[in-house]
Amino acid sequence: MKTGIWIDLKKAIFVNLNNDKKEIKTIFSEIEPNERTPGESKDFVRFGNQFSNLEKQKENRLNNQTKEYLNRVTAELSHCDTFVIFGPAGMKTELEKLIRKNKDLSKKLKGVETADSMTENQTAAWVVDYFK
Repeated sequence: MKTGIWIDLKKAIFVNLNNDKKEIKTIFSEIEPNERTPGESKDFVRFGNQFSNLEKQKENRLNNQTKEYLNRVTAELSHCDTFVIFGPAGMKTELEKLIRKNKDLSKKLKGVETADSMTENQTAAWVVDYFK
């Protein structure tokens, strides 16, 4: 099965091509990049004698959400024969880095391409054209 993955911060669209059949699946991320934290107007929040930087907490939360999202995406790739990653932002390169660490998945990766935002139909057409 050949698969194309269009990915950005909000969602990953999988287009699976198996003979003449097309299957489209979407995985939504739960990443909240602009989440507001109570007490955010201050640089630091005080806990007894300790201080905690809110920016560091937000960064850690964002990193954990991103890691979980990319792990869910890579879990879907185990059944693919070959795949290509494409999308508009840096999330595709983050996914590529994670895939390159896995020898089995790394062998199946055919390319990483830059592409603008697309509808599902445009995404499916892009994948069909790529694998021709």
